[in-house]
Amino acid sequence: MAFDFTGKKIFVTGATRGIGRELVDALLKHGAEVYGLASNKDLLDKLVTECPDVKPVHVDLGDWDVTRTELEKLPAMNGIVNNAVYHAGFYPSLDVAKTELDKSFNVNILGPINAIQVLGKKMADAGNGGAIVNVSSMLGIYPMRGVMAYNVCKAALDMVTKQFALELGPHNIRVNSVNPTVVLTERGKQFENSALSSSLKGRTPLGRFPEMSEVVNPILYLLSDCSSMVTGTQHVVDGGLISHIHV
Repeated sequence: MAFDFTGKKIFVTGATRGIGRELVDALLKHGAEVYGLASNKDLLDKLVTECPDVKPVHVDLGDWDVTRTELEKLPAMNGIVNNAVYHAGFYPSLDVAKTELDKSFNVNILGPINAIQVLGKKMADAGNGGAIVNVSSMLGIYPMRGVMAYNVCKAALDMVTKQFALELGPHNIRVNSVNPTVVLTERGKQFENSALSSSLKGRTPLGRFPEMSEVVNPILYLLSDCSSMVTGTQHVVDGGLISHIHV
């Protein structure tokens, strides 16, 4: 499938690492004008050095007011990808600290809502339609022990997707989620050798975890006109794991 984003402005959060970084490369390759947001200034500077055409946006999504101020400065976008994530780590649900819950909710739920409110309004006012993709997780559909904050945030993000799809549809703005399993990012590769990883792979019909490109390509599809009648969906990328989640 050939994608062409020539003349399109695409905003990507979490643009300096993992899926976001690979997505930036792919969007640039297909002609997009990319606005990349990150909270780590050093990594953002590195991104700009490697990809001089990227328009950097340095802000912590966890800060609602500062994020809003910075995003108001940006032009109307044709596409938005909410990819940034905060992972609180592994804790029994009875023991997760409020500080961890607050940070998870601020970045993983309020961050995307904030971005869509500001940039989605600009998109609607411009009257050219557009597409929004929220990078969620299969854990928003089925829980896993020890990561309650992450699971709850991803489940909420899927509802954020459906809510904005409902209300932005009349503006010809489509909103979808991509829900991957463990992805072979740098962090995912570290997890791959764990006992839990072996269990998950053992239940995955395709017998492996996806490469980053196998998540980026569905995002490109959902941003493109190839998915012009697709909105309010959860696009699961899990090698069939959900179909075999229970023994």
